[in-house]
Amino acid sequence: MIVTRPDIGFLRTDDDFILRFLRARKFDQLETFRLLAQYFQFRQQNLDMFQSFKVDDPGIKRALMDGFPGVLETPDQQGRKILILFASNWDQSRNSFTDILRAILLSLEVLIENPELQINGFILIIDWSNFSFKQASKLTPNILKLAIEGLQDSFPARFGGIHFVNQPWYIHAMYTIIKPFLKDKTRKRIFLHGNNLNSLHQLIQPECLPSEFGGTLPPYDMGIWARTLLGPDYNDETEYTLTYDALHVRENCGGGDKEMMKRSQSTAEPGTLRQSDRETSTPLLALD
Repeated sequence: MIVTRPDIGFLRTDDDFILRFLRARKFDQLETFRLLAQYFQFRQQNLDMFQSFKVDDPGIKRALMDGFPGVLETPDQQGRKILILFASNWDQSRNSFTDILRAILLSLEVLIENPELQINGFILIIDWSNFSFKQASKLTPNILKLAIEGLQDSFPARFGGIHFVNQPWYIHAMYTIIKPFLKDKTRKRIFLHGNNLNSLHQLIQPECLPSEFGGTLPPYDMGIWARTLLGPDYNDETEYTLTYDALHVRENCGGGDKEMMKRSQSTAEPGTLRQSDRETSTPLLALD
């Protein structure tokens, strides 16, 4: 199938790489190829996002250090890795939404090297506590669609559930707007809990959750995942130039050997990228 699409730059086609796509689509060959093609097409169509796709990119590093995403060490009861986002921590003067999305995608690239996570998948919990209407106004239809394309349609990860907690009414409104862009399977895996943590605990055991979500684990350390990626010398006042495939990353994430840690990304010459208008588009929620 790959040779029938010379218009797509399949930059990596080794068995280990293709296997994660097969697992993500339960070995349906046609669906696997569609996902593989969309993975590379998304990167080729959004070159600005992947031009400097590494942990020492300033935008990605800032997002990681601000806890985007959080990654719990303890999996859920089904062995799925739990990612958490505290939405109110989004300082829009410091982090663009695109950089947060890049940090999430880069984190998933690291985590998906683990064959167990290729099989077991992921859980995403988004806490909307104290997320203001003004912050929500920056979530434009264009960037929300970009996130859906990047996570739902173009990445070989199995998401067993996406959980909203403490969401205000305007997040309900946002969800109503993006719903048509979601696959039916994705819609069935989105749970709106509000402030009812008991409904969350029916799906994810409290023993797997930090205290912020009514769990028995200690409060989440927002810097733990950034330290994992940036290295043992992590310091929030120092810039680093460590690379994504550093040894400590593979050891901490349970990844394979060095060859398995190769990333695939589109390349572009400096100066050839178009200025993105994603974050200046019409607001989803207009402010007076």
